[in-house]
Order: sequence, then C-alpha cells, then structure tokens
Amino acid sequence: MKIGLYVGGVGSSLEVMIGQVRLAAEAGLDSAFFSQLTSWDAIMVAALSGARVAGIGLGTAVVQSYPRHPLALAGQALTAQAATGNRFTLGIGPSHPGIVEGQFGYSYERPARHIREYLSALGPLLRGEHVEYRGQTLTTAGQVDVPGATPPSVLVSALGPLMLRTAGELADGTVTVWTGPEAVDDHIRPTITRAAAAAGRPAPRIVATVIVSVTTDPEGVRQAVADQLGFAAQLPSYRAILDRQGKRGVHETVVAGDETTVAKAVRRYADAGVTELLVGPFGGEREQRRTIETLASLRTETGQPQP
Repeated sequence: MKIGLYVGGVGSSLEVMIGQVRLAAEAGLDSAFFSQLTSWDAIMVAALSGARVAGIGLGTAVVQSYPRHPLALAGQALTAQAATGNRFTLGIGPSHPGIVEGQFGYSYERPARHIREYLSALGPLLRGEHVEYRGQTLTTAGQVDVPGATPPSVLVSALGPLMLRTAGELADGTVTVWTGPEAVDDHIRPTITRAAAAAGRPAPRIVATVIVSVTTDPEGVRQAVADQLGFAAQLPSYRAILDRQGKRGVHETVVAGDETTVAKAVRRYADAGVTELLVGPFGGEREQRRTIETLASLRTETGQPQP
C-alpha cells in the first residue's frame, strides 16, 4: 500500500500548498492529491507542483464532472500529465446536488448514468482518439492532442454499488472518503474488483482518503472534525456510506491517537485491500508534522507499511 498526502486548498496560498507537496516528497511519501472546491483549481495546482517538486505522484481527489465537459477536462488532464512528466492521476466525481444544482445550475438527475456516459467519452479522449459520442446526458465530438503526455490513471469517487461497478468497468479505480477499513473490505473492494474482472480490466486501484492525527487528545480532534466537517454527514452519498458502517458522523472515521494507534489503523487499511492511503493531517502544525513523520516511518522500500 502506498501512502500519500491529501492537500486541502481552502485558505492556503499556492506557495503553502506546493510547500506541503515538497514536505511530503522529502518525507518519502508516494503522492500528493488536491481537493477541488471553490478555491484553487486542483489540476493546475497539481501541474505547478509537479513542475517544481520532482519524483512524487500528483493527483486530484476529486474534480467535479458536471461543470467540465469531457473535451475540456481531457485537455486539462493531459496538460497536467505533460507538466508533471506523466506523474498525474485524474480523480473525478459527480459531486453533490447542492453544489451541482445550487452553485453551477446544472441538473443532478441520474448522476450514475452521467458518470457512465462521461467516462465513455473521457477515456478515448485521454488516449488521443477521435470521439463521436451522443448519450442521454452529454454529447462529445472531437479529439485532444497533447504531445508527450500518456493517458493518466482515472479514479472515480465511487461509494455506492452502481458507481463502484461503473468505476470498475470504465476507470482505473475508486477514491473514497469517510470509509473505514471494514467498509473497504466487505463492500468497496469486492464490488469494484468483480466489475473490473468482468470487464477484462486489471485489478483496480482503491484509494482511500482519511483524516489522521498523531495527538495526545484524540477525542478533541474528533470533536473538532465534527464541528468543522460534520455537515458532510447530511450529503446523501456520504450519509449512505456512514449508515452502511453504522457510524453517526464523519468524525467517527477519523484516525487519531499516538503513533502506535495510527500505525495499527494504517495496517488495517492495507489488510482491507487499499492500494493507496491519502492522509489529511489534522491539528496544529506540530501535530501535522508528527503525523507526516509517523506515516513516513511506516513506509518501506516496497511501499508497504511496517507491522
């Protein structure tokens, strides 16, 4: 299992975000992924980071599909590939009704069909093929040519059975949030792996994002997460995955405690079948640095956390 850094952009400067990528690279982590909200453009930040920090993988987790036509997104993603020396992973997702309809003014009707049709057009575009696609939710006609860029790996923010099957058939894997190792083991991994195998595709990437804090006050961390991010539990897709795990809120998915506690939790994710763990360090500067140092200490030359 690889270990990467999840970088949130809200309230941060560009130099701070690139500095976080540099810190992750120097610590020996495998990747740095950026979220897309209403702040920095995640793909552009990944491209700029890759141009200034060598070696580390870059990606998005995730950019919204609805406001980005497949032709436009393919051009952005391949540009990021070229800028990073082909170290870029494109994570996409349909987002949520309140954002798509309330902020962008698009219909959120049938998001699973939208993602299936979106990937049907996006995949060939990323391979440089000419596309003539007319579905129920989108039309795409054209081709994208970015010399020197290979098709990036594509991940889908899939949590429910239908989205996981789509990700297994048409993408390279899934990127999850608010999912503990048990949910990965008994739901995420088997569902997407079966779909990929049935479609004749390689074993999928299973990338899990999790908030982690090496701290002496784990309950204080969970309460702070509940205060700041508790609203996420009311979003339908997140509510469904939390209910599946028997959890009241997103704070119950947080990994917090001393170094031993964090190491055991990381091992559980690896054992559950996660191929890459994206960690969002939480707390003050000292706690975040301790968290990154702990994660770095779990890495071996083969990319596996130590027992």
